[in-house]
Amino acid sequence: MSETLTVGDVVAERTVHLTRESLVRYAGASGDFNPIHYRDDVAAAVGLPGVLAHGMLTMGLAVETIVPWLGDAGRIVEYGVRFTRPVVVDAETGAEVTVVAKVGAIDDGNARIDLTVSHGDTTVLGKAQVRVRLA
Repeated sequence: MSETLTVGDVVAERTVHLTRESLVRYAGASGDFNPIHYRDDVAAAVGLPGVLAHGMLTMGLAVETIVPWLGDAGRIVEYGVRFTRPVVVDAETGAEVTVVAKVGAIDDGNARIDLTVSHGDTTVLGKAQVRVRLA
């Protein structure tokens, strides 16, 4: 982790490819077997645009983006998001989730890292902010 940070610096970014298999694996790990996460017919029956990635999976992928930069996940002090739009995972092509992490503020040995999390041209997590201990 760089010791000289400036507000606006991009500290990490990545794109994660999700597949239906990713969703089934996450369901097994989390215990969230809601069929909207793996069955098109159920998703359509409740008015969804398709099978959705788990919100907590999206949230976890987003924050994990900064861990290599931090060097230690224990430096994460606080993390919060708003779920604003779903990530629809196509049966054949999957879905790409892009995360860009920028320094939003620096104060008293901590930094606020603002995460921009998008699927295509749509931001899927709002107010995604991570407070981290710098040293």
